[in-house]
Amino acid sequence: MRAEPYWLDPLTHLRRQRPDHAVMYFSPMVLQRQAARFLQGFPGMVTYAVKANARPEVLVNLAAAGIEGFDVASPAEMEAARQANPQAALHYNNPVRTPDEVAQAVRFGVCSASVDSLSELEKLAPLGPIEVSVRLALPVAGAVYDFGEKFGVGPEAAVDLLREVAARGHSPAMTFHPGTQCSDPEAWVSYIRVAADVAARAGVALKRLNVGGGFAAHRLGEAPDLERVFDRIGQVTRASFSTMPELVCEPGRAMVAEAFTLATRIKALRPNGAVFLNDGIYGALSEMRDISASDRVHVFDPQGQPRGGAMIRRVVFGPTCDSLDRLPDPVAFPAEVQEGDYVLFSGMGAYSLSISTRFNGYGVGDPVTVASL
Repeated sequence: MRAEPYWLDPLTHLRRQRPDHAVMYFSPMVLQRQAARFLQGFPGMVTYAVKANARPEVLVNLAAAGIEGFDVASPAEMEAARQANPQAALHYNNPVRTPDEVAQAVRFGVCSASVDSLSELEKLAPLGPIEVSVRLALPVAGAVYDFGEKFGVGPEAAVDLLREVAARGHSPAMTFHPGTQCSDPEAWVSYIRVAADVAARAGVALKRLNVGGGFAAHRLGEAPDLERVFDRIGQVTRASFSTMPELVCEPGRAMVAEAFTLATRIKALRPNGAVFLNDGIYGALSEMRDISASDRVHVFDPQGQPRGGAMIRRVVFGPTCDSLDRLPDPVAFPAEVQEGDYVLFSGMGAYSLSISTRFNGYGVGDPVTVASL
């Protein structure tokens, strides 16, 4: 096995290697610091949503940082989590499963699962009396897009389903997902209060309340105040339940985003101002189709010196032969930008590697490890 170098930072690597392909940089120290922030600030158990970035270096570093639980959506994610930490608690919170997937969940030792229908509850029988969370869905504003359109049940159905969970001998719990990129703690408040009301009406004492993910990552302007969100979640839960359930969260984006930086290179500058990069929406920039582009973009010449001049917003195309390979919003570049310059996008750890493709032979390879970003 060939040993890989450990670089000081992205610019050191770019200056010395001059890569002509897009490169993703990963800092284990940044990731572990963010894990510590959740572990110290959130008033309950912190699990990691593997879907955000299932790279083995991510999972093993989270385990090393003290993350003892993983939110898994498939047998492949169960196996990845087990490889990182054989003793980890696996929470199977994708509420739609096949019998074969449930059999795999038994094999991997899943200890918690969520449901949003009686038929899905019945599928969990082979797992025995585990913790089962009823997934709640409400029309709550404050997210970039709404997870409740696909999964979850309203309060009335949740009452009946929670009673059935308890009647079947499972440890009763509830869960929800407020959406994605929720920087306002009030996105959690309505859900917590309704969950408390559902449990009271069902006559069921919740063992745990899983407040989902949705914690915002730093994309635009100031970094989100996660501690404010943590404090508000704890405060509202204490006020809403006569007997406070144990809390669980499952951050993905907010946990891993800051630990990765994407470096792209300018292939061409057109007379109309358009920029062609060597990565685009079929690659590590794929999520920008659904979430507005980040403003945390920096341009450096091949020697690693920052480009200057007035900022000019330019249309950005990716490298493929598909005309749809275009960022939805223009990106600000310094006036001095030139072909061959490197364009670095900060905060790119979430979903960029999970959903990118190799269309037309482009895309990023394995991350390059750095001490800092």
